[in-house]
Amino acid sequence: MSVATQLIAKHDHLARATGQIVPSPCISVCRMNAQTTWCEGCLRSLEEIAGWSRLDDAGKRIIWDRIAQRARAVVETSSP
Repeated sequence: MSVATQLIAKHDHLARATGQIVPSPCISVCRMNAQTTWCEGCLRSLEEIAGWSRLDDAGKRIIWDRIAQRARAVVETSSP
């Protein structure tokens, strides 16, 4: 598992905690992958990154759900 995926997993736990502000998934590794069109650090699309500050907590948790799905797909495709 990559360092970025490990950090995403830790942040994902915080994002799912009830009663807390939903944290940004940004880990300051800002590189867009041309194939997936996701940031290699946070696994968000440009649209998700640009709209993050305007989302309510429910919307942010939806993005976190997408990130979790993408992280699983990354791990599955990189496993031998």
